[in-house]
Amino acid sequence: MIHTKVRCREITEADVDAVADLLTRGFVGRSRNYWIQGLRRQAFRPVPEGYPRFGYMLDNDGAPVGVLLLIYTTRKHGEETAIQCNLSSWYVEPAFRNYAPLLTKIAQRHKDVTYLNISPAPWTWPIIETQGFRAYCCGMFFSVPALTRPPRWSKIEVISQHTKQIEGLSEAETELLTRHARYNCLSLVCRTPQGAFPFILQSARVRRGFIAPPAMKLIYCRSTAEYAACAGRIGRLLLRLGKISVIVDSNEPIPGLVGIYTERRGRKYFKGPHRPRLADLTDTELVLYGP
Repeated sequence: MIHTKVRCREITEADVDAVADLLTRGFVGRSRNYWIQGLRRQAFRPVPEGYPRFGYMLDNDGAPVGVLLLIYTTRKHGEETAIQCNLSSWYVEPAFRNYAPLLTKIAQRHKDVTYLNISPAPWTWPIIETQGFRAYCCGMFFSVPALTRPPRWSKIEVISQHTKQIEGLSEAETELLTRHARYNCLSLVCRTPQGAFPFILQSARVRRGFIAPPAMKLIYCRSTAEYAACAGRIGRLLLRLGKISVIVDSNEPIPGLVGIYTERRGRKYFKGPHRPRLADLTDTELVLYGP
């Protein structure tokens, strides 16, 4: 069948409901409310000027038949401000799959943008690599922070979405923690004699059979060394919340932590001028849409 009216265009706010319907059909196990919540968060967040708010869709006579969600953010690389784009959920209806390359071509056309793929299925890894992507994260470290000794004279603070100022943190980090608290993340500050250290965690969606392990995902810290130093204090807080493990993106076992490193899952890719750093998944699909 020839579809003469198919074109690729930006998703607008007027398309949100129809795009949510399409994604609900395409991703079994994800509810429509899941997609609506994430699209609403994209609708209200700041986006670098000149880049699409939601991403692109294949339009067949006014109706979406394919979609690729994009999440643009600004990142600091030294003194340089760079643009990063999380290539998020992709789906094209079977009858229109021959138009799918239009989506990926237009979505990755900016040579100065660093593109991320943070949730590829293992069977897609070879395909992604043929598209010019390189792995910046090869695995995951399942840490058990409560088994680490907490730093002396330390304390942990939970940051709410209404917090106006956090002693010892910059205005930018304060805003980062409060914004992610609004996204239902757990924002923390660990205070030690060495200073104040920010962390963002999120309940993890890791399943083996019918069991969901009581784990959290480390979304943000300045460095994994800081997480290792504060892990004991964080782990004791998490035990009170019924959580045992914290999953950390890593390329090797992390010194100072008790846990297990694996490369069977957790690989993350990038393409572009700036290699992303580990332990920074802020403002990505994982946060905006949920695990």
